[in-house]
Amino acid sequence: MYVGKRYPFLTTFRWSIRFVYLFAAMSIAVALLFYFLRFDWLMIPWQPISLVGIAVAFYLGFKNNSSYERLWEARKIWGGIVNSSRTFTVMSRDFVSNLHTEESTSEEDLNAIRKTIVHRHVAWLFALTFQLRERRDWEHWNEANNFIREAGDIHPDKDHFPKIKEYLTDEEYQYMMTKGNKASHLLSLQSKHLKELREKGLIDDFRHMELSRQIEEFYALQGKSERIKNFPFPRQYASVNYYFVWIFILMLPFAMLSIFGPLVDSYAFWLLIPCTTLVSWVFILMEMIGDYSENPFEGLYNDVPITSIARGIEIDIRQMLEETDLPGAIETVTDFNILL
Repeated sequence: MYVGKRYPFLTTFRWSIRFVYLFAAMSIAVALLFYFLRFDWLMIPWQPISLVGIAVAFYLGFKNNSSYERLWEARKIWGGIVNSSRTFTVMSRDFVSNLHTEESTSEEDLNAIRKTIVHRHVAWLFALTFQLRERRDWEHWNEANNFIREAGDIHPDKDHFPKIKEYLTDEEYQYMMTKGNKASHLLSLQSKHLKELREKGLIDDFRHMELSRQIEEFYALQGKSERIKNFPFPRQYASVNYYFVWIFILMLPFAMLSIFGPLVDSYAFWLLIPCTTLVSWVFILMEMIGDYSENPFEGLYNDVPITSIARGIEIDIRQMLEETDLPGAIETVTDFNILL
């Protein structure tokens, strides 16, 4: 997630500069061809191209709205994870007690149980972030984007799961590493542990039911995140939108000739080049923004900063247990002003 007030114009321009060069070259080629050869048949009437442009603009609006909905839904899901994590921690801290047990457990041991539960939840948070950062074919994996991921230490080609080993017992870590969906099985371990505490009387039926509901909520939130991650913006809409934008852009210089062609003997004719380049740039930039907003978990400029959110949750809930040896908040990737 970009954390500045707004993207600097030069940053935005550099992001799309390869297209600007292409559009300028196309415009120059058409202008020179018409200027020297005076082929009137190169001029396409503006009216049909404007109809195509209107249709493309509507389609771009649909795509960008849909992409924004995916992005905003992802942010709401992780807002739910924040709230539920706090609730779960408070319940774990206050519900685990000797109130309903026949054999009393020392406060030190109770605190150790509470810490185990909360630390296992932290492990789940980061395991989920690692899984949501995995590669998908429809995401953006060029060299520049991979450099950002490497700078933020989230590139999926690196094994990140050893980072959460400190939050689990050796047995739990080994168990987790044998599973496919590791985050899901950490919640399974959490539920199993709560059941054992219920059987020992350290949690009564009602409190066990409430904690189980929180586990159910975490499963639901994880499933919603996985739905966005694993089901892309429908490819038929993304593909047709891309084709229509390029059809419009390729036809645009010839349509501009119908406006600037009659001015071929004046300097005003050469305004065809910047005008065509500008209009083309506007359309391709809208296409790129929608394209990069479709996938909110791939770890780039326009994504939900799930790693930072997970670390913020960790700090918050561990402080609820009065822990003081805490990690620092995730810093922005300085060179890019991005929070991952």
